[in-house]
Amino acid sequence: MMKVASIRTLRFLLIFGVSSLFLISCAQKERVAVSQLDTPGHHTYTGLKLLELGKHSDAGREFKMATQLDAQYSKAYVGMALVNIYTGKLDTVSGNLDEAAKTAQTSDEKLFVNVARIRYYTLDKSDPQWLDLAKKQFDEAVLLDSKHAPVYYYMGLAYKEGLDFTRAAKMFDTVIRLKTDHIDDANNEIKFLLKLQKANPTTERGKRIALTEKITRAETAALLMQELKIKNLYGTDTAPAQDQSGSATVKDSSEDKKEEAVSETKITGQVFTETFPVEPPPVKIWAKDIMEHPLFKDIESVLEAGVSGLENDPKGNFKPGEIISRGEFAIILEGILIRITGEKDLAGRYVNSKSLFPDVPSDMPYFNAITSVTSRGIMEAKNLKTNEFAPLKPLSGVEALWSINRLKEVLKIK
Repeated sequence: MMKVASIRTLRFLLIFGVSSLFLISCAQKERVAVSQLDTPGHHTYTGLKLLELGKHSDAGREFKMATQLDAQYSKAYVGMALVNIYTGKLDTVSGNLDEAAKTAQTSDEKLFVNVARIRYYTLDKSDPQWLDLAKKQFDEAVLLDSKHAPVYYYMGLAYKEGLDFTRAAKMFDTVIRLKTDHIDDANNEIKFLLKLQKANPTTERGKRIALTEKITRAETAALLMQELKIKNLYGTDTAPAQDQSGSATVKDSSEDKKEEAVSETKITGQVFTETFPVEPPPVKIWAKDIMEHPLFKDIESVLEAGVSGLENDPKGNFKPGEIISRGEFAIILEGILIRITGEKDLAGRYVNSKSLFPDVPSDMPYFNAITSVTSRGIMEAKNLKTNEFAPLKPLSGVEALWSINRLKEVLKIK
């Protein structure tokens, strides 16, 4: 009996041991550090630096290594959230930030979460109340530390994206006065807002495009329509149909419901009514590739007005997403000057002139246009120190608006 009991005990201990080993092997274990730099803090710091350089996958690896060393390291989860924000994986961000908030113990960690949420709401904007949500995070952060510069900086960016430039300027000014973090960034933002103030956008669309670093042909059309009111300036003298550009006409979608005209003929005092079908007038399609574009109306109006430099290509495409260069914009502005002032000789007036810019040789296609607009102060050098115009560089939204505002002043347009 004693032998049987011993065998049963031994069997029980063996099964228990194997089960325990199985459970332990299945459980997530924290990784053991292999060097002095192999710490959650160091990996998170490195990840944030890599994130600034745009190396998202490398940054994500660092944040993951941090959580492997310490599953409760809050800042690493914030880092993961930022990686997912910048790589467009927005459906996972809330989970990352919730985990970060749950594991945050110190004020510093909680502030890190607040700032990350402000950045998330600013970049995502899927919630119509995103700016209010960001402001709530800002208020919570200020209660924790009223001198935490990052929260003012990122709230400034939030206000800027929300087109509240006055509040944005106040936030950036606070960052500069605190003299801790993001001083250079805040200074650059203040300079941008000063440029924006001089550009003086008058419409919401103009303010939104002003934030764009590289504007497209579609956005250029929108600025000309909404900020310059180009169609009103050109009046009813719109461009004729451009058959060579591939534009086409189609019948109205209601052609199956043909209108009927009534003809009345009087014969010996009696009125006879005759009806006959009338074809609806064709609808002009100004470009093949703009029908689904959000700025369709603005593009259509610019094509209808016949703005030089914003025509269709030979295949009838407007190419709304193509980036506008500074040289191309000069051509557009010169065309507007010619159309409104009637100075037709302007297109070749400066052909034999000396170049005003070291990077604009006289044989460049943009040369005359650049000289025309810069001599009137409508455009200026990109680099004021070197006097380089940078004709092939992309045009920013604020540059375009500044030039449009100067054009209005030169032409005395209110």
